[in-house]
Amino acid sequence: MKKVITYGSFDLFHEGHYNILKRAKELGDYLIVGVTTEQYDETRGKLNIIDSLDERIENVKRTGFADKVIVEDHVGQKVEDIQKYNIDIFAIGSDWAGSFEHLKDYCQVVYLERTRNISSTMLRNKQHPIIRIGVIGTGRIAERFVPEAKYVSGVIVQSVYNPHIDSAKKFAERFELDLYSDDIETFLKSVDAVYIASPHETHFEYAKTALERHKHVLCEKPMAFYRAQAQELFRIARRNNRVLLEAIKTAYCPGFVQLIGIARSGVIGQIRDVEACFTRLTPGNLRETTDAEYGGGFTEFGSHTLLPILKLMGTDYEEVRFDSIMAENGIDLYTKASFKFKNGFALSKSGVGVKSEGQLLIAGTRGYILAESPWWLTQSFEVRYEDPNKKEKYFVKFLGQGLRYEISDFAYMINGHEGRSYKFTEEESVAMAGVMEEFLRRRRLQNE
Repeated sequence: MKKVITYGSFDLFHEGHYNILKRAKELGDYLIVGVTTEQYDETRGKLNIIDSLDERIENVKRTGFADKVIVEDHVGQKVEDIQKYNIDIFAIGSDWAGSFEHLKDYCQVVYLERTRNISSTMLRNKQHPIIRIGVIGTGRIAERFVPEAKYVSGVIVQSVYNPHIDSAKKFAERFELDLYSDDIETFLKSVDAVYIASPHETHFEYAKTALERHKHVLCEKPMAFYRAQAQELFRIARRNNRVLLEAIKTAYCPGFVQLIGIARSGVIGQIRDVEACFTRLTPGNLRETTDAEYGGGFTEFGSHTLLPILKLMGTDYEEVRFDSIMAENGIDLYTKASFKFKNGFALSKSGVGVKSEGQLLIAGTRGYILAESPWWLTQSFEVRYEDPNKKEKYFVKFLGQGLRYEISDFAYMINGHEGRSYKFTEEESVAMAGVMEEFLRRRRLQNE
């Protein structure tokens, strides 16, 4: 008897799952299916599981393909199960190709072709249907988004848009997407939501078009360069009952959320100063250093450094001053944005041509919080006091590229749940656009 084993969450069971089980069964005589617990899914980076473990097991049983169903709940169990059940073949979907080569020491490993376009009528009728996401843009961040999305249950990246059709085609082929297009209307008809990862200056128009077509929008930062534009996007989103999120991934990561919570808890007293720095030495051939209109240190990294400032000091600042080191082409190589609030100060440092220590420092009347570089990928931070021997260090898991957290919250809100919008609010997003607007105005004046 040839034994086959496969594993999965099998959340929101669909024909893609059905076909994987069917193909796995066809490889042998006896099929064992491992269904993961929600707790184990979280440890391995899978977020937003909706169906209960019992529901997921029952859905697998209903197919009739599984001769035995087991529960997977810990790291290393696959090797244990392969040996325990004398497995001949380990089978898994092709989207995990190359991830399980180590199991070849114990049995044959087969990667099964995944099912394209799983957004069937059956799925659309579910209480929480699969959310079909389309990607606008094919650059560096888009390339990181698609692999991260597979760790979020209930979503599928289905299509890609780029006004240059060759770029769209290459991207779709690389990530096995169902559709690619250089026509925005055709593209929008194929999806429920969009992720905008195009050049900065195109974000507003793409977001506006998508929202007007009743699509949910997750837009890379900066979502808008003008306060009025950001306000307009949120008005359209509310009118059409659609979710609009600005994709500053730090805002949605567990470590940063915990850091903000502790800072606001009063353990360091009243917050009087926030200093945030994000710099990266960027090659001279990239958009950040060549785009004289929208490139530069502040437009590229200022959204990150403004995030803790606006969350902890508020959006009602009294003054802001910008001091920049300029390149010959008019972009800022390094910018300090100094804020004055009613009860404190804040400093944002960002750059593409000057390197500094990328830390976040939150100063209070009883102590301070220090998150060392790279604080925007918050994995640890310390609460320190006047007594140097008194320190509290926190460690928080940061999974993958971090994009899965914003995707998970995006899906959570699309499904009608509340309670996560506090991580980055409409007010904060609008205020950020206002700061960007003022910076660009003063940079143009300086260049003139």
